[in-house]
Amino acid sequence: MNAFNFLTPQRNPKKGTGITMMLDKGMGPVSVIDLLEISGKYVDLAKFGWGTSAIHNRNIIQEKVEIYLSYDVNPYPGGTLFEIAYSQNKIEDFLNEADKLGFGAIEISDGTIDISPEEREKVVSLVKDNGYLVITEVGKKDPKKDNLFTANDRMKMVNQDLKSGADLVLIEAREGGKGIGLFDAHGNVKEDELQILSEGTEVEKIIWEAPLKNQQAYFILRFGANVNLGNIPPDEVTALETMRLGLRGDTLGKVNLG
Repeated sequence: MNAFNFLTPQRNPKKGTGITMMLDKGMGPVSVIDLLEISGKYVDLAKFGWGTSAIHNRNIIQEKVEIYLSYDVNPYPGGTLFEIAYSQNKIEDFLNEADKLGFGAIEISDGTIDISPEEREKVVSLVKDNGYLVITEVGKKDPKKDNLFTANDRMKMVNQDLKSGADLVLIEAREGGKGIGLFDAHGNVKEDELQILSEGTEVEKIIWEAPLKNQQAYFILRFGANVNLGNIPPDEVTALETMRLGLRGDTLGKVNLG
C-alpha cells in the first residue's frame, strides 16, 4: 500500500494504453533494480537507447533484460541498432540475437537510413512473425529532413504501419525534444499538426516521444492520464506518474483519469 493512499487517485488504463516508455542510456543492473523497486509499476517499455546494447558485455545485457522482465517491463533494443542491421542485410541475425537475449519487442525505424514503404511493410511482417511486439517510429533524426514531413505525411505513415501490423507507433522527438517532429525550436507542441495527426489516426496506438516536462503535461492535459508517452528519462518516471495523476501543480485538478 502506498503512503497517503487515501489522497491518491488511481488510473485504470485500457489494455495497451497509458504506456510509459523509458529511455535506458546504459544503466547498470543495480541501478535498474533500484529504479524498478520504486518506480517499476509505472514503466511499461524500456528502450535500450540507440546502439548502446552493442557496446556492453552480452551477459550484462541479458541480465538487464531479465531484470526488466521480472518487473513486468518489456525491454527492446533501440531503432538505430535495427537500422544498422538492416543496412548490413543482417535482420535475421539481429532478430535471433534479440531473441537469445530475451528482448520482447523490436523497434523498426528509418530515422537515419531510407527504407521504402514496401520494404518497411515486409520488415514489419517479418518481425511480427517472429513473435515480437512491433514498434515502428515515424520521423527522421536530422531536423532538416524531418521538417520536410507534413502532418498529413506523418498521418499516412502511422496508418500504413498500423495496417501492416505494427502494434504501436512512435512519433520521433529524439532525446532533446526541440526542433523536430511535432515540436518547434523551443520544444513547444505544433498544435495544428498534432490536431491533424490525432484526428486521422488511432491515437491509442501512438506513443508520443515527450522527453520534456512541458511536453508531457501538454499531452496529459490534451488526451488524459492514459496517453502513451516515450523517451522518458529514468529519473523522471516518478515525476511523470504524479503528473498523470494530478499530484503535481501542472495537472492538479485538471487531469482526466478515465
